[in-house]
Amino acid sequence: MVPSVSWQRFVAIGDSSTEGMGDPDGTGGFRGWADRLAGHLAAAHGEGFEYANLAIRGKTTEQIQDEQVPAALALRPDLVTVIAGMNDILTVSFDPEATAGRVERMFATFAEVGVDVLTFTLPDPTPNLWFTRVMHPRVVEFNDALRDAARRAGVMMVDVAAFTEGSDPRLWSDDRLHGNSAGHERVAHALAHGLGLPGFDDSWRVPLPPALPEPLVTAIRADLVWVHQHALPWLWRTVRGRSLGDVATAKRPAPEPVRPS
Repeated sequence: MVPSVSWQRFVAIGDSSTEGMGDPDGTGGFRGWADRLAGHLAAAHGEGFEYANLAIRGKTTEQIQDEQVPAALALRPDLVTVIAGMNDILTVSFDPEATAGRVERMFATFAEVGVDVLTFTLPDPTPNLWFTRVMHPRVVEFNDALRDAARRAGVMMVDVAAFTEGSDPRLWSDDRLHGNSAGHERVAHALAHGLGLPGFDDSWRVPLPPALPEPLVTAIRADLVWVHQHALPWLWRTVRGRSLGDVATAKRPAPEPVRPS
């Protein structure tokens, strides 16, 4: 159920999806669904609306719970988005129930102090990856556990994964793990609709027009580029226990006014 409130301070926590990777902002950084949603919220709630984004790429649910939740609480938000889990899914020791359990504890921490919590099921990038058979069941299991966790905690859930065409490669960036600008905008639209913001409907569920068949040589070339530019560097970082987030900081650590969109 959507609360009848006017939010004035929105804080986003999470990993690279919430940070906005895959959606360039034109200045060397990233925009992403959280920034886009903040613009929609600012348009709906007017002057005085503020937004902070504490998300950092590569963070697991445990790291987000330990590092970002206390920082977010200190900012005294009235609305928070909690999105986490994909980096856990990519680990060898992934446990869907334990991972969703950590996310549920984050839900409860905010709800206990009166903060409205918004979350969504993870869109599935795995049909575009080489290890689909291993990763796809993990995404499905986690989303099922996440739905149960959101229900128990009584938080707002938008079932983005129910948009079955969400794996369309035209909504994903070159790294095949993050949405592109169109994908991030779809998620922002879905969340704005879920929050009941004026001007938003369920058109985010409408699939893209049918794609033209791709020549085999083009597909093979794209796969080779992906392996060289993204898969091998990720594997090398993983073997060394490194993450892109090891030296990254939050892009918007303090609440600031937002230009309405």
